[in-house]
Amino acid sequence: MSGAGLARGRVLAYGLLGFPLAFAALPIYVHVPKLYADALGMPLALVGGVLLGARVLDAVADPLIGWVSDRFASRRRVIAVGLVPLAVGVIALLRPPAEAGALWLLLALTLAYAGYSVANINYQAWGARMAPTPRDRTRVVASREGFGLAGVVLAAALPAWLAGEMATGLAQLALVFVPVVLVAAAVTLRFGGDDVAMPSQVSPRLLATVLRRPDFGRLLLVFAVGGIAAAVPATTVLFFVDDVIGAEAQAGRFLALYFVAGGASLPLWVALAHRLGKVRAWLAGMAVSMAAFAWAAGLGAGDTLAFGLVCVASGMALGADLTLPPAILADQLAHGADGDGACFGWWNFVTKANLALAAGVSLPLLALLGYAPGAREPAAVAALAMVYAGVPVGLKALAALLLWRWRNQLGEGR
Repeated sequence: MSGAGLARGRVLAYGLLGFPLAFAALPIYVHVPKLYADALGMPLALVGGVLLGARVLDAVADPLIGWVSDRFASRRRVIAVGLVPLAVGVIALLRPPAEAGALWLLLALTLAYAGYSVANINYQAWGARMAPTPRDRTRVVASREGFGLAGVVLAAALPAWLAGEMATGLAQLALVFVPVVLVAAAVTLRFGGDDVAMPSQVSPRLLATVLRRPDFGRLLLVFAVGGIAAAVPATTVLFFVDDVIGAEAQAGRFLALYFVAGGASLPLWVALAHRLGKVRAWLAGMAVSMAAFAWAAGLGAGDTLAFGLVCVASGMALGADLTLPPAILADQLAHGADGDGACFGWWNFVTKANLALAAGVSLPLLALLGYAPGAREPAAVAALAMVYAGVPVGLKALAALLLWRWRNQLGEGR
């Protein structure tokens, strides 16, 4: 804990566990609906209902999981315990028996979600306490999110590489996940650093108390508004690529550009945070995002190169969103706040609620404005462009205004 800061090897060892956590999250959120509807023949409405119920339960449980986790003396042991149901749940989800139905899907989702939340909340809280300086806290978060982005990219590509048919590829992906999580967990839990003393205050009131802290409440609100701004285009991007750009076959390349740019930009945001401060660096990331989506709003059929550049720019902004807000929260905790698990429980709740809100608002809004998948009418295409690009610009502008207003009240360090 000296002024020399954390060794690079320790930072990388800690971050490695982010790889399998993100590796597992992508097929759970992206591939499972299609797998159960197509391969197993479950009615789409039934699949949607089970997914909605499981996701609501998952999001609501996160603050409670974080609060309960604060009662234990070792984050690393709780992480190890959480990885077991995660691995079992992923295998059950991606390798279902032929007769699997709604009950199987619900139980497998609940198991995977619970394991993921237990492991991830404690992993984030551990990282927030392990760094001795503000700059090291940014490095720790950047390492975790960089490995996470690599996990997302590989999980997106691997099913098609493993097998030509998606269901078979996902079944093989589940088997690949087990050794990946075992190796990453062994490295992180052995070489990622020691547990830091846990906060002592674990009364039931702490779960609500952390929300009433002015610095945490303000940071969480900015994070929520900015997160919805990022989730709306994530929900609608495939429609935009198909019906505005007219490049359905290149959708995978655009997504890869987005995530690779996000990972490649992480050292830039670490350096800017050290030079300008985390809040101002985050504001710069928001400005990049607004510029990218303002440009996207004016694109049309055949603008593939321009949209590729939009993906690169918005991916760079993603790097700022992934790295800087959790690093600011780590600074707040380092300044004497307690309830690490409770804070990260609310943090994960907001992250998941953002995805639900984005889908629950943007898709009905598109329908209200007259857009349907495959539409080519100018009014429908304009409505899609407005929702995909215009809504994120407005929400990011609101988040930036709030962040600027509270720039001196968030307890950040450099």
